[in-house]
Amino acid sequence: MSFNATQSQAPDARKNGDLYRDYVDDKNAPSQDTLYAASNGAPIAHPYESQRAGENGPLLLQDFHLIDLLSHFDRERIPERVVHAKGSGAHGFYRTTDSLEDLSLADVFKPGKTVPITIRFSTVGGEMGSADCARDPRGFAMKFRTEEGNWDLVANNTPVFFLRDPAKFPHFIHTQKRHPATNLGAADDSTMFWDYLSQNPESVHQVMVLMGDRGIPDGYRYMHGYSGHTFKLVNAQGEWVYAQFHMKSKQGTRFLTNDQAATKGPDYSQRDLYEAIERGEYPGWDFAVQTVTPKQAEEMWEKEGINVFDLTHVWPQGKYPLRKVGEFFLNENAKNYFAEVEQAAFSPSHLVPGIEPSADPVLQSRLFSYPDTHRHRLGTNYAQLPVNAPRVPYRFANFQRNGAMAFYNQGGRENYLSSISPINFRKRAVDADATHAHWTGEMVTFLSEIRPEDFQAPRALWEKVWDEGARSRFVETVAGNMSRCGDKEIIKRQIGIFREVSDDMATRLEKATGVQGYPGIKGLRFNGSHNGMAEEKSLRAANGQEQSRAWEAKNNNGAPRAGTHH
Repeated sequence: MSFNATQSQAPDARKNGDLYRDYVDDKNAPSQDTLYAASNGAPIAHPYESQRAGENGPLLLQDFHLIDLLSHFDRERIPERVVHAKGSGAHGFYRTTDSLEDLSLADVFKPGKTVPITIRFSTVGGEMGSADCARDPRGFAMKFRTEEGNWDLVANNTPVFFLRDPAKFPHFIHTQKRHPATNLGAADDSTMFWDYLSQNPESVHQVMVLMGDRGIPDGYRYMHGYSGHTFKLVNAQGEWVYAQFHMKSKQGTRFLTNDQAATKGPDYSQRDLYEAIERGEYPGWDFAVQTVTPKQAEEMWEKEGINVFDLTHVWPQGKYPLRKVGEFFLNENAKNYFAEVEQAAFSPSHLVPGIEPSADPVLQSRLFSYPDTHRHRLGTNYAQLPVNAPRVPYRFANFQRNGAMAFYNQGGRENYLSSISPINFRKRAVDADATHAHWTGEMVTFLSEIRPEDFQAPRALWEKVWDEGARSRFVETVAGNMSRCGDKEIIKRQIGIFREVSDDMATRLEKATGVQGYPGIKGLRFNGSHNGMAEEKSLRAANGQEQSRAWEAKNNNGAPRAGTHH
């Protein structure tokens, strides 16, 4: 017998959407309001039951609940991040206290503008289960959910990094991982680490920061953040400047000595951040910007040897002061760490109108690398996950559809640029043609060289910033770390690099390690960087390979020399 449902008996198709689970409702629902069920929603009487062929017989394949339970369990770990695997995060808000509209048309920089944010702090080299108090740089990744889309500021707690040539990054990170033969990490064998550093002297400033007092912050609340990379700010008139972003802790900065760090639990920083927020002690930071005009950028190189595209260089704040723009606070812990922190995906290519990338080569490589790793780790639709989804006051659409876990697949709208049912467009806010340097010339095979100006900022750190206590702790830390390096030649080379910073530093390290270092780098050849300070021309080229003739003729080490900008 057939059954014909009447209109009153049939469900209202217009309300089908109400049947979908709501993420926010599910996130905040207490256990008492939930019903145990299989993944298809079917209620299960008890989670520990299984179906067997008799009281003492084998299991039945038809037991979907058990099979589904085990199958999900087998797959419930996604790949950990290649770098920044161990981290902590929380939610909060950012607000602009001092308008930046004269420099940027970004909506987020209008006076009084407040937007929700998510921040993930992390260590760089360690594995998922590594210690929070390891001597390692810290990640400081921020997601601003603006009304013009998500802006991700992927920063560190150090103003510089170990490299300025993008192809070095995977190789350097490999030295932070376990040795392929011994499976030992750097805590037991630091040979790979110091071998890399001693062959790439541009890393010396970051090495000093890492081995100095800032190398182990006392939790994430007591550290600053730095973009490190140079960006561009573009205003409504199409004028632009180079910019770096600084996050200054309102709590001040505190550090742990090696001995203090050894007494802390592996999740010390995670616990400190979580419990502070639970107590209502919401950590905050001031948000500031440091800017230079295109003309100033050229003069910085010509007169001071500072390259705005160089991740190992800093801009002196005495000459290029910080300008406060806003502040932000963390006032909400994650309800579910995996969903809201582990699945959070940050990328420096996630920009909004008024903020543009510069020609910084390491930044340029990260514009691709970060979203690519998210597609691998989380899936092609990673941006649809609630923690990553934009919160804009308009329905946005594109023609990126399908793929695994496509929660929002843009309905039945045309999946091409249709003239029958056209999509809307907003007028261009930034004239990209006018906001870049004057690039002209042949293709150049580029690798940077070591020059005297690379040691200026490290020397100032040793001689003018650190007090005697900080110098002594640095020497003790470096010597202790080098004691796990199995090759004395590597130590000799690294002390030679330190001697270019300060003979006093090198002499102290020689005494602490018992190894006599080289008198400097003028007599050394490096396998990773050209040595522009070598006395013999045969030692100048990295690994004995000739430099590009076009690159060598310009002699600007990748900096914006005079005439670069219109």
